[in-house]
Order: sequence, then C-alpha cells, then structure tokens
Amino acid sequence: MSALQPINLRTLDLNLLKVFDVVMVERSVTRSAQRLHMTQPAVSNALRRLREATNDELFVPGAHGMAPTPHAQQLWPVVRDALEQLHLAFEPTVFNPQLEARSFTLAMADATAALFVPQLVALQQQVQARVDLRIVPLTTRDPRPLLEQGQADVAVGFFAGVRADLAAAGDTALLQHDALYVCPYVAVMRRGHPLAQPGALTLDAYCAAQHLRVSFAGHAHGFVDQARAGMGRQRRVVMTVNQFFTAACGVRQSNLITVLPRNFVPATGFAAQLVCCELPLDMPLIEVGLLWHRRHAADAAHAWLRQTTVAAAQLVCAHRDWLDGPGGTAA
Repeated sequence: MSALQPINLRTLDLNLLKVFDVVMVERSVTRSAQRLHMTQPAVSNALRRLREATNDELFVPGAHGMAPTPHAQQLWPVVRDALEQLHLAFEPTVFNPQLEARSFTLAMADATAALFVPQLVALQQQVQARVDLRIVPLTTRDPRPLLEQGQADVAVGFFAGVRADLAAAGDTALLQHDALYVCPYVAVMRRGHPLAQPGALTLDAYCAAQHLRVSFAGHAHGFVDQARAGMGRQRRVVMTVNQFFTAACGVRQSNLITVLPRNFVPATGFAAQLVCCELPLDMPLIEVGLLWHRRHAADAAHAWLRQTTVAAAQLVCAHRDWLDGPGGTAA
C-alpha cells in the first residue's frame, strides 16, 4: 500500500471530502448524487478534482459500481474521522428526531431484522422521526470493518469473537459492545417429521439425520459443527444457505433439520408448521448485542440511534410468544 500523497489543504475544497465519503459508502455515482442532492456530473467532477488534488486514482469502474483503489481505502478512515470531528464541532449537542433529518445504516442478519424492523418502525412513527434508517444484511460474524469504514453506523447480532477481542483490549478498544438480550438455539423441523415426537431427538438420531446448515458467509463450519466436533460426532449436511428464513423454508417441506434462534421461528409466518426441539448437544446461547464505533460517543444523533435500538430490543423481548408460542416445545 502506497503512502498517502501530500495535499495542499489551503486550496482543498472540503466539500470534495464529503462527496468522497458518500461515494465510498454507496459505491455508485448515481446513488451518491441522489443522497447528496447533486447531479451526477457534479459528483463526477468532484471526484475528478479530488483525484487531481491527491495525485492518484481513487475509484475504478467495477462489476458492482465504483470500486475504491487501495489509496482510497487508506484515505477513507482519515477523511471519515475528520468529517466526524467537524460534525461534532458544528452540530448541536441535543438531537431532536422530529426536526432534524438524518440517515443511519444498521447491519443485521435476516433473523434479527425480522424481529427489529417492526419495532423500529413503530418507534419511528411514535415520535414522527425524520430519521431515515437503512437496514443492510450481515454476511459475517465480524462487522468491525463495516463500522470502522463507516459502511454501517451500528451492527446488531451475535458477535462472540468480537466481544472477546473488545474485552481483551479494554479501554483501548475502538468499538463498544452493549448487551441486548439472550436467546437459545433450537433444532427446527417440519411438523410431522419422524423426529418431532417428544423424546425422539436423541444425540444419535440428531447425528444420523440430514441437516440444512446456516452460514452467513457460506462456510462449511459453524457453531453446531464446533459443538459436534468437540463430542467426536459427525452429521450429514445436505445443504448450506446464508439466511435463517431460507433455512426455515427448506425444512418446512422436507425431512431436513436446521438450527435457528428460537425467537426467530414465530417471525417466519409459518411457525405452526414447524416444531422446535431442544438440541441434544451443548450450544452457546445467542447473546445479541449492539456494536458501534466509539468515535460516535459524543454525537447526540448517534446516541438517539443507539437508544432507539435498545428500545426496539426491549420490545422484542416483550413479545414472549417466542418463548412458548406455537411450533412445539421451547428450548
């Protein structure tokens, strides 16, 4: 990676940095222009001027839009932090969501989004907030790059590895993890499955069954595989998918078994056609948490976002049907 090129700050238009930041997030001139309320030629011209100021290419056309160069990737954290500090210096310390328009991006898996989105909508409408929330899918158990690069403002999910790293780093950690709630994993199968009868899902029967695995990144290994390997047991995985809802659909009309968060099952919309059984092996509880970058600690609008997300989590927990609702026994 090359060193950052010198820039003449006396002649640099700071508006160019805002354009650069938005294009880094959107990876599209068209979407950036819409977000910035500018024309596409104006955005392109701003990128040209910034390229001339930095003496290096910042973006190249790619299959999925504007792909940032290594130089742009190196420059972005510096620009993002500088813009954040300017924002904090000039913006009011109190945020009124009814009067001030802001946009935030929340990263979460489909199971988490299915539970949080209805509650977030209700909270927004309750206060008539002018805040726009954008939910993007999580394809990893480690969303730190998304938060560090500004592609997401917060991430909600089960981040066991990240949480351990933050605890080890202590006060030097750049990210903050706030606990929200705890939920168990359960084995899920169609109603009428041979192993859906009480007591039928023994460890031997579970390992002998055919399975549908959920892996956000498509990896051929997960929490269930770790628990099984620790016991010296094997299982037959017929298919791997990257969404919990897809897995629920897959077992709905087959003899496959999958593992889902217990609180997600009612959110499928067809929980009555499924049975949830306690797993015959020890699995870690799902400790859902809120992950965010500490550079936003003093930002009143970001504080509102975090408070709203915590309130949504409390509403999720208030719906106790995921503990003992339809679909069989609760774990």
